[in-house]
Amino acid sequence: MEITLGVGTFGDVAVDANGLPVAQDQTLRDVVEQAVLADEVGINFIGLGEHHRPDFAISAPEMVLATIAGRTKNIRLGTAVTVLSTDDPVRVFERFSTLNALSNGRAEPIVGRGSFTESYPLFGYDLNDYDILFEEKLDLFAKLVRQPKVTWSGKTRTGLRDQAVYPPLGPEGMPVWVGVGGSPESVVRVARQDLHMKLAIIGGDPRRFAPYVDLYQRACAQFGNTPKPIGVHSPGFVAETDEEAREILWPHYATMVGRLGRERGWSPVTKESFLSEIASGSLYVGSPETVAKKIASTIKALGLQRFEMKYVTGPVPHSDLMNCLRLYGTKVMPMVRELVAK
Repeated sequence: MEITLGVGTFGDVAVDANGLPVAQDQTLRDVVEQAVLADEVGINFIGLGEHHRPDFAISAPEMVLATIAGRTKNIRLGTAVTVLSTDDPVRVFERFSTLNALSNGRAEPIVGRGSFTESYPLFGYDLNDYDILFEEKLDLFAKLVRQPKVTWSGKTRTGLRDQAVYPPLGPEGMPVWVGVGGSPESVVRVARQDLHMKLAIIGGDPRRFAPYVDLYQRACAQFGNTPKPIGVHSPGFVAETDEEAREILWPHYATMVGRLGRERGWSPVTKESFLSEIASGSLYVGSPETVAKKIASTIKALGLQRFEMKYVTGPVPHSDLMNCLRLYGTKVMPMVRELVAK
């Protein structure tokens, strides 16, 4: 199976050439330009994360994806992730079936719980219902994608009886991925729903996720489902040389990880931990050759069919992100495919 190589972004609010924050509206326009370039250099997929906080500009990813769809031809369009727990599955389906129609079948939603909780109070949900909200809404969304008319009932929303939802998907349907952070229960849920699994690996040796790949395949066999392609989503950054990539990314990485660490009680981020994650963890930072070798190693170790690099971590300037995408599409991707083929 051909390897699919993509990228992802949360629309991190960048800084300009003078180090001043860029407005969120400009950040959104920059994301569109980044996606247009990604399409031009042959990147297969772009995923936009949904967040509701000041450091990330994308709160309505399908709106941004629709704009991108009108300016691109080949790149597949998805989220990273849609926070399904605090959304309505019917509306999510309608937005993506519309995007799929407008883009000539290029929509690929990635749904999940997300790694932030701001959407729960914002949309009137209780964090105590964390598990049942996702379990039921994923079940309904999976039915909507597969069935022209749906009958469903649950505790978290009004039931449906023989309900059609518009616009319908075409005969080829629409791939649906589920973002998995690494719990066995989440892996089994994806297999039970017969959906694609996307492993969000944001730190540590990616090979430690091999048991989850094995669990997914065994669970599919138990449920009588054919295993679907497996993907990984991890952060990274590409520049002309290893040193340049590290030096460009480090201050912005420190800004973002430091901010999240203060919110969540993590230990302070250090340059040493940053370099260690590049050397032996899940941070794909360096020259095209370095990044390609590391991606190919992860693909082979986990038996992947897709890899997506979150190409921005922190307020990295737009010009650096454009260069990163150009190098990823023109240099990293061909080398990854050559290395995997060998």
